[in-house]
Amino acid sequence: MAPTPPPTPVSAERPPLRRACRAVKRTLDLLGSALGLIVLAPLLALIAILIKLTSRGPVLFHQERAGLGGEPFLLFKFRSMRIDAELERRELEHRNEMDGPIFKMRHDPRITRLGRVLRRSSLDELPQLVNVLLGQMSLVGPRPLPIDEARHLDPEHQRRHAVRPGLTGLWQVRGRNDLPYAEMMALDLQYVQQCSLRLDLRILIATLPAVVTGRGAF
Repeated sequence: MAPTPPPTPVSAERPPLRRACRAVKRTLDLLGSALGLIVLAPLLALIAILIKLTSRGPVLFHQERAGLGGEPFLLFKFRSMRIDAELERRELEHRNEMDGPIFKMRHDPRITRLGRVLRRSSLDELPQLVNVLLGQMSLVGPRPLPIDEARHLDPEHQRRHAVRPGLTGLWQVRGRNDLPYAEMMALDLQYVQQCSLRLDLRILIATLPAVVTGRGAF
């Protein structure tokens, strides 16, 4: 099977974050991801054990996502679905609850019982600290979309790829999947335009209550 072509190239226009600020942001990403992996190591190990005990398949799920400049990279997550979930997606397309090229279902039958807990609490995203450490992601930025979904973005929305994708971002703290697609994209573009260390700090502070309430998580 021929490899999936990458997303349409994005604008070469640089985001407003100055070079010195970008260096500070990357330093914070390195420190934050390394510290997070160390502090959370017991929790990560516990989740891995629970996944192995409760369902058949690998502990981690990886998928090609669109990163900085639209370049593909392998994103890591704790597996929250059955191992054949990707093969079943086509049969579920008609149940998509999003109004754009993004595929989401509130009651996805492919998700395991433990997976629902991991998704509700966003614990399934913790392995992406490795992606941050590797420089493929940032702690804050637009969420990285699967390659096939990124390919179908409108041209003006491709500018969300002008910054590194993040573990959390504006639409993660404003309602997550409860937001309409157009608002998600508008918030991503707002982040690219207003990108600053102060904004990153505000988003990081707002992420904890968003995760605790679980609003829009499915």
